[in-house]
Amino acid sequence: MKTLIAATALALTAVSASAMVDSSTLDQYAPDVDVSTLSDAEVNIILSILHSGDSESEKRATIQALVK
Repeated sequence: MKTLIAATALALTAVSASAMVDSSTLDQYAPDVDVSTLSDAEVNIILSILHSGDSESEKRATIQALVK
């Protein structure tokens, strides 16, 4: 039962992660990237980058390298 609950929570987290990346925010760093084409892992990495303490130029370079 605990495994089922954990798997469900993990699945919901992955779904909500892609919903959390606002396409207008992503456009600031990587224009013309469709969030729906990214994997869940890529979306989670982008969220981490967006919320990091890096400079705007470092965020932009890292995100652009990831989505290319």
